[in-house]
Amino acid sequence: MRFSFTPEQEEFRSSLRRALEARSPAKEVRRLMATDQGFERDGWQKLNQELGLTAIHIPEAYGGAGFGQADLAIVLEEMGRGLLCAPFLSTALAANAILNAGTEEQKRALLPAIASGEKTAAFAFSEDDGRNDAEGVAMTATQSGAAWRLEGTKSFVLDGHTADLIVVLARRPGSQGEDGLSFFTVDGNTPGLERKRLKTMDETRKLARLTFKSVEVRLLGEAGAAAGPFARTMQQAAILLANEMVGGAERLREDALAYTKMRMQFGRAIASFQTTKNKAADMLVDVELAKSAAYYAAAALDEGDEELPALASLAKACAAEAYLQTAVHAVQMHGGIGFTWDNDTHLWFKRAKSSEILFGDANQHRELMMQHWKH
Repeated sequence: MRFSFTPEQEEFRSSLRRALEARSPAKEVRRLMATDQGFERDGWQKLNQELGLTAIHIPEAYGGAGFGQADLAIVLEEMGRGLLCAPFLSTALAANAILNAGTEEQKRALLPAIASGEKTAAFAFSEDDGRNDAEGVAMTATQSGAAWRLEGTKSFVLDGHTADLIVVLARRPGSQGEDGLSFFTVDGNTPGLERKRLKTMDETRKLARLTFKSVEVRLLGEAGAAAGPFARTMQQAAILLANEMVGGAERLREDALAYTKMRMQFGRAIASFQTTKNKAADMLVDVELAKSAAYYAAAALDEGDEELPALASLAKACAAEAYLQTAVHAVQMHGGIGFTWDNDTHLWFKRAKSSEILFGDANQHRELMMQHWKH
């Protein structure tokens, strides 16, 4: 498969970048990250209505724009570049879970409100142990007649404390591994559901702990058949996050280089020092490599490439290491000021560190990649 962005996609990227630079400067990021919600609903809905962001990858039959995952990846990359404080990634993942697991009737009922921006959504799969696989699911789902009830806890849920709709992964009591897994949907204000925002190092991205106490929910798709849709949703999550990460890494690289060109030491710009040049070269190589992996994986999503599981893990591993290493170099190139609260570099550094372990770290994804290629 050969891949490159079309002129239309590049124009879309440019327009989106201009819009996000106007709506999400560092001052606005700092203001929103200090709030409990982490975003302003009215402002987010207005931006979404203007640009149709949550509709990008949703098919037209369900109220969306009908573009592909590669277009969605462009949106994530530009949002990562600007650290946009909004429940976009969480909503996109929940929409993907619905697309992967839901029936036609369920897709037509749930997706239009997400596509229009009327509702935000969250994808709840991980629990207190932080695992990202089927074996880590302990929450139980019991059926009584036509009703289903959930018992247990979900942790580290992106924007889970504010989501209007939550897609939850649970299992049949007594089942293990990939057996007995099902998806369910539940409204955020359902009785018996307790939601608590977690304290996190990265204040630009909110996480929540959800406690279900015999909460009545709605089955999504077929009971006991969620293993396949869950695996695909997690592959999509890894690829989309990888693209968000390369956007942040590129922004750090550009800002660090701009600073070294204006910072003077011993009568000349520090950009002319060999050690600075070495760091700049390392940053460029790391970021470009991560871009290649992330872009190719996004294209593979739309192509249905059989190597998708390995490509998703490759993209996440490369982007995680490139983002964090670029953040470290950026702090060092800023010198002492790079460690201060007043300098914005730490915002991207914290996002790089939190994103490194979100949906699995580089070591886990390398293991998954090798397991796929071994077979």
